[in-house]
Amino acid sequence: MRNSEVVRHWRFDRPASAVNLFTDGQDLFSYRLKIGFTTPNGTKVAIDHTAGSNSFYSQTTSCHVGLAKRRCDEVMHPVTHEVIDEK
Repeated sequence: MRNSEVVRHWRFDRPASAVNLFTDGQDLFSYRLKIGFTTPNGTKVAIDHTAGSNSFYSQTTSCHVGLAKRRCDEVMHPVTHEVIDEK
């Protein structure tokens, strides 16, 4: 499956996987790093793990995040995600 198809499946709450990108329909992962999630009201949120947010992991992960950002409802800074994830 292509990476873009995995992200499309995430958008529609369906599990899917490619080589290094996968989703259970709710969360989206690049390797083992969560790069997207679904809020309780169904909003799709991409976590901006890219150089622009000072949260660069790899070029591949940045590409995965870019795909997620095109399909999501909101983009969240990784620090913000850490703060709300701790609550």
